[in-house]
Amino acid sequence: MENVKNKEIKPTTTPTTAVKGELTFDDKVIQKIVGIALENIDGLLAVDGGFFSNIAEKLVNTDNVTSGIDVEVGKKQVAVDLDIVAEYGKDVQDIFNKIKEVIVKEVKHMTGLEVIEVNVEVVDIKSQEQYEEDSVTVQDRLSDATENVGDFASKQTKKVKSSFNNGKENVKDSIDEAREPRVQ
Repeated sequence: MENVKNKEIKPTTTPTTAVKGELTFDDKVIQKIVGIALENIDGLLAVDGGFFSNIAEKLVNTDNVTSGIDVEVGKKQVAVDLDIVAEYGKDVQDIFNKIKEVIVKEVKHMTGLEVIEVNVEVVDIKSQEQYEEDSVTVQDRLSDATENVGDFASKQTKKVKSSFNNGKENVKDSIDEAREPRVQ
C-alpha cells in the first residue's frame, strides 16, 4: 500500500465564470446609491419623501438618503423615480440632466445594472435661505418645548415644596397652640 502522506494532492481550480450563482440587489441598496450620488448636485436642495416621511425623519433625527427615491430593480435594469425640491433661480432642466447623468454613472459603476428610466417630479422650489430656515427640525422644536416644560415644572415643584413647608409650619404652630392649656 502506498503512503498517503507522500502523495501530492493537486487542488482543482474552476474558473469563476463556470461557477453558478446570481448577484441581485435589494431596492434599498440602489436607493442608497442614488441618494448618495445626488448629494452634490448644484441646485438640488432635497430629495423629498413627502410630509409624513419628513416628519418621521425629523422626529428621529436621521439622515435617510433613500427618502423620496423609489426604484424598480430587475436582473439587468433599474428604473428610478424621484421627488425633489429644486433651488429657486436654477435651471431645473439642467438639474434634471445632471441627476440622470450621475445616477446612470454610479449605478452602472457599482452594480453593473443599466438605468433605463429616471423620472423626476419637482414637488417644490425654494430659495437657499428658505430651505435652511425650513430645515429647523421638529426635534429641535420639541427639544426647546421640552426644556421650557422642564423649567416650568421645576418652578412649580419649588412652589409646591415652599407651600408645603409653609403649611407644615402652620400646622405645627396650630398643634403647639392646641397643646397649651386653655384654662389656667
